Amino acid sequence: MQFLWAFIVGGLICVVGQLLMDGVKLTPAHTMSALVVAGAVADALGLYDPLVKFAGAGASVPITSFGNSLVHGALTELEKEGWIGVITGIFDLTAAGISSAIIFSFLAALVVRPKG
Repeated sequence: MQFLWAFIVGGLICVVGQLLMDGVKLTPAHTMSALVVAGAVADALGLYDPLVKFAGAGASVPITSFGNSLVHGALTELEKEGWIGVITGIFDLTAAGISSAIIFSFLAALVVRPKG
């Protein structure tokens, strides 16, 4: 049953993104930014962690979880370290994702000739 809920929740997040691109005519970059902000706001309101517990990978794999990680790391370190923790906490939880995006983008640029 957990796989079904992961599929449904992840699919619904993707449907929201597709509706933003098709219905509101947002660019993919604007859509991605909107989904990251939505994940950040959901975490700030305490709604994203219960969603991850319910849907598992359906909520932790889409781009909304990046916004969740940003806010979650910042708030966790704010409690431990104070205001400087807001900055350091963001990088603690998201460093692996940011690093892999840079590395895989570089590797893709070596294989495929980018235009522009």
